[in-house]
Amino acid sequence: MQKLEVLGGKKLRGQVDISGSKNASLPILAATILSEEKICLTNLPRVKDIETMVNLLKSIGSNIKRDSKKKSLSITNNKKLKFFAPYNLVKTMRAGILVLGPMLARFHKAKVSLPGGCSIGTRPIDIHLNCLSKLGVEYKISNGYVYASAKNGLVGARIKFPKISVGATENLIIAASRAKGATILSNCAIEPEIKDLVNFLNKIGAKIKWIGKRTVKIFGVKKFKESKYKIMPDRIEAGTYMIAAAITEGKILIKGIDPKLIKAEIDLLKKIGVKIFNFKNKLKVIGSNDIKNTIIKTAPYPGFPTDLQAQIMVLLCKAKGLSIISEEIFENRFMHCGELNRMGAKIIIKGSKAYISGNIKLKSAELMATDLRASVCLILAALIAKGKSTINRIYHLDRGYESIEKKLRKIGAKIKRKS
Repeated sequence: MQKLEVLGGKKLRGQVDISGSKNASLPILAATILSEEKICLTNLPRVKDIETMVNLLKSIGSNIKRDSKKKSLSITNNKKLKFFAPYNLVKTMRAGILVLGPMLARFHKAKVSLPGGCSIGTRPIDIHLNCLSKLGVEYKISNGYVYASAKNGLVGARIKFPKISVGATENLIIAASRAKGATILSNCAIEPEIKDLVNFLNKIGAKIKWIGKRTVKIFGVKKFKESKYKIMPDRIEAGTYMIAAAITEGKILIKGIDPKLIKAEIDLLKKIGVKIFNFKNKLKVIGSNDIKNTIIKTAPYPGFPTDLQAQIMVLLCKAKGLSIISEEIFENRFMHCGELNRMGAKIIIKGSKAYISGNIKLKSAELMATDLRASVCLILAALIAKGKSTINRIYHLDRGYESIEKKLRKIGAKIKRKS
């Protein structure tokens, strides 16, 4: 099993180019099932979750050609496809459930394994299933699989999500794009990755329009067009490197990201003492040894993202005073705290809140990653810890960060991978 060795104490300086968004790529890849025409996607990140989704599409019969140098692939679904998504391909990522909507829209039936991913919460798919049932879907769950059908095809409806759910919003938007008639979805998630999905679907011929802040209207269509589409940049990767600059008191130019996409993150970092200069598609981040304590609550976009909660926690270990983070999205996303405490952090968990004492100098340690964002959180901690730290179980990391060791070494980190 592979591991990372990190020698702490180096200030990071230089330039980082942001990759395409994993969280935008996955629903867009699933949505290609809707179309019989050739679709070319560019700016796909080279991460494990994308590879898994591509293999899932291949397993149902998609014809896929890749150009690794251009980070692009072309997908053609003009032959008969299967409507079965097996456990061995869906078990490693929750995004596997996103093939359910397009399969039902196109084939009127589907057999999809219940999804997996990181162990950060239960992430039930009941919202997906209950809302799909309002489009005419009947389903049952048996032996770890969802068996679903819509004998007369999907039919548009007016649906209000019982709570904001990124995955359910994506699944319903995709499914409704090929349903009969109009669908109105309210209380939708509005993450930039969902807006990217809508832009993609409209480009290939869907008829989708936002009619309110969290309300979208979809007119179902039967035919889609051949098209080429560029995936948006990864705002979570950008936020991670912003925190890397801040935590090491370094200076990093982050390229290929629209600062408007990460306004909440920029505002928070500025508030606690990090210097950030915005440009058109890049920003400069300058770290500080004077970090202020703060109170953070994770929230759906445009709030502070849960996917940066672990990373910002490491920075708050350096703050002057006590900070509090409330995790409002997932119920089990503080598993990294135990590992940080082993490095000398003073973090106390009470329910959904983490209390982080500041003015802490972290020490190197042997560490164990528990999920994707916890993996990168431990790298950040190791970058400022005195001595050499070893991070085990980094297969989580490879699911969502492209060439992270290479990018970090380019800006001065001492990091290497070992088997």
